[in-house]
Amino acid sequence: MTGEDTKHLPLEDLHSAAGARFGAFAGWSMPLTYPAGVMKEHLHTREHAGLFDISHMKLFEVGGPGAAALLNRACPLDAGAMEIAQSKYTFFLNEAAGVIDDLIVTRLDDGRFMVVANAGNAAEDERHLRALAADFDAKVEPLDRVFLAIQGPDAWAALSRAGIETGSLLFMHGVEPRQNWFMSRSGYTGEDGFEIGLPEADARDLVGKLLQDERVQWIGLAARDSLRLEAGLCLHGQDLTPEIDPASGGLMWAIPKELRASGHFIGADALRSILERGPSQKRVGLKPDGRQPVRAGAALVDADGNAAGHVTSGGFGPSTGHPVAMGYVDNALAKPGIRLFADVRGTRIPMDVTSLPFTPHRYRKG
Repeated sequence: MTGEDTKHLPLEDLHSAAGARFGAFAGWSMPLTYPAGVMKEHLHTREHAGLFDISHMKLFEVGGPGAAALLNRACPLDAGAMEIAQSKYTFFLNEAAGVIDDLIVTRLDDGRFMVVANAGNAAEDERHLRALAADFDAKVEPLDRVFLAIQGPDAWAALSRAGIETGSLLFMHGVEPRQNWFMSRSGYTGEDGFEIGLPEADARDLVGKLLQDERVQWIGLAARDSLRLEAGLCLHGQDLTPEIDPASGGLMWAIPKELRASGHFIGADALRSILERGPSQKRVGLKPDGRQPVRAGAALVDADGNAAGHVTSGGFGPSTGHPVAMGYVDNALAKPGIRLFADVRGTRIPMDVTSLPFTPHRYRKG
């Protein structure tokens, strides 16, 4: 992608004024770090509240009498059984059950749903959903919104001080608190947090209020990555791809049992046959020995030097105090305590298979 094609965040001027260092991600110019640096930004989010500009992600409204049926076809989801305001983590799968994208779907009312898609896949997701919608009485509408996330133990209090009450909104729920606003409570950091999609003028006003609170700081993409990795959460394009199915990804908890058996979603037959024979590989946590992080793409071998898998995400965990990684290993090796070795520029670094997450989740569930 050339520089002319790079997309820019609507609030880019605010990030520049805050001293952001920008870099390319999924076709967007994104703030990677701010002057505090990735370590302090990461720890500030865990201890207080981090403010993230996630406007590179895309919000779609899916509406109409056939909206639930469309989503049931597009995703391994029972959209009609969702309660109003309930959010579900789900996927678009291809016919081979590979993950085209992972998504969060929220039921706004009887015939309206909000779909949040990843940046790198937004255009493809829109094409995919529109093509499927031709067979249903449903409309797919991409929304033009600034999208912000505020994450961390002080997130609810900071929003409250800024005039936004969150008390009735529980984890994995989403509502429309004002006209053209969408607010959900999830957390790609493992912390309690909120995501707010809103018009640009409102977003500028809200950001100004939030940043007056000393508990709130801008957080860049680098710390977003270390936070989600410690929380054992996937990044599409690395830990999930169209070549990886939900069973291998350890994400079958997101697919209701009755749908596994009888759902008619795209990829259902392929997923059933994978489940019958068992996936050949599994996503696991990996803890390298020593202080050197092992990055995505490193090959893994067993003690005898046989190919064992590969690393899909890796870095240093500021909260854990040691390097952390995730990857895919042969099913027989996907047990905590098994020792593997990563090849890092010719050096073999011992890594232990470990359970996820590396830091406990602190979502507000009730």
